[in-house]
Amino acid sequence: MREKFKKYAPLLIGKYIQFIFFFFPKKAVNKAYILFCTPRKGRILPEQEYFLEESEDEIIQIDDLQIQTYRWPNLGETILLVHGWESNVHRWKALIQKLHEKGYNIVAFDAPAHGNSSGKILNVPLYTQCLQKIIELYRPNHIIGHSVGGMTTIFHQYKYPNEEIEKLIVLAPPSELSRIMKGYQEILKLSPKFMKALDQYFKDKHGFYFDEFSVSNFAKKLNHKGLLIHDKNDDVAPYDESVAISKKWAGVQFNATEDFGHSLFFDEVDDMIIDFLKA
Repeated sequence: MREKFKKYAPLLIGKYIQFIFFFFPKKAVNKAYILFCTPRKGRILPEQEYFLEESEDEIIQIDDLQIQTYRWPNLGETILLVHGWESNVHRWKALIQKLHEKGYNIVAFDAPAHGNSSGKILNVPLYTQCLQKIIELYRPNHIIGHSVGGMTTIFHQYKYPNEEIEKLIVLAPPSELSRIMKGYQEILKLSPKFMKALDQYFKDKHGFYFDEFSVSNFAKKLNHKGLLIHDKNDDVAPYDESVAISKKWAGVQFNATEDFGHSLFFDEVDDMIIDFLKA
């Protein structure tokens, strides 16, 4: 019964939102936007607490959000880690340990509505705003972002160009918001008229229509040394979108993996990252 409810819940939610749209279009569109931006998981699990408690932690106030930061101090260059959707800083555990052993100073933070940070929603513009504040505070030499964190890393440099950051490492990033929103439309069975209104809502709120929010196009402005890693069989973020990013990002090193999945939790990937940082 529970599995059947999970299967049909998106359709029921979509029908409910469409019903509201008939009478209160602005309210319905806002509900759809909030739903899209609301993660279902990503908070710290009990078994993840011990590793994170080993860090030097600090809470940073960004507008009405309390953002949890973590630092593993060292004397070397500073690396800032940016995790993905429905995740948290613990996803970097193995890489943090390896980089710290190499002498790097590691900084990371939980995104809004993730980990130990406050908030109820997350989207790339909001994540980018938080990333900028963290960069201003910790002044990293390099940034590593995974998935939506990688998407945010590139968009951040489009919006806030920073020549002090030397290298960007981006793992399995989605690129096209228009594709993501088509998937959202299909899941909830929202009408074209509704999606047009949602598209305008996003434009009014963030300055972009869905088809204008393209990480591959944002990558045209990048002048940083970059490493882009994506698995050919990624079932979350299409490999082809990283191919498109690599063609627009002048000088990027593009490494394709096979059967490493979306998370890229493999020693070979960590070795690529460390070698690129040392080069």
